[in-house]
Amino acid sequence: MSTVLVVEDSPTQMEVITGCLQKGGLTVVTANDGKDAMTKIGNQKPDVIVLDVVLPDRSGFELCRDLKAESSTSKIPVVICSTKASEMDKFWGMKQGADAYLAKPVDQEELLRTVKQLIK
Repeated sequence: MSTVLVVEDSPTQMEVITGCLQKGGLTVVTANDGKDAMTKIGNQKPDVIVLDVVLPDRSGFELCRDLKAESSTSKIPVVICSTKASEMDKFWGMKQGADAYLAKPVDQEELLRTVKQLIK
């Protein structure tokens, strides 16, 4: 079974995203901020990371850039999932190395489809 790390500081959004992925048959690990995410990635490499942009300690953009710059994590697909949904935000997210960018409120079918495509 594939594992997805969800990095999200909103309990409501966390519940929606994890519920959707679990119903899709995926194992979900969660983190509330960038530091927690890096610890979890160090313990067990996920198959995909779903990443919020607005986080308490550092932005999802920074975290994505750091993950893609590090050889041990550069191949892990990153899906940015954010309320920051302007074309400029999407462009910037992709420039940081994101493999996909989804706007919140997230379309659950699209999220599951995107994550499963990136796992293959």
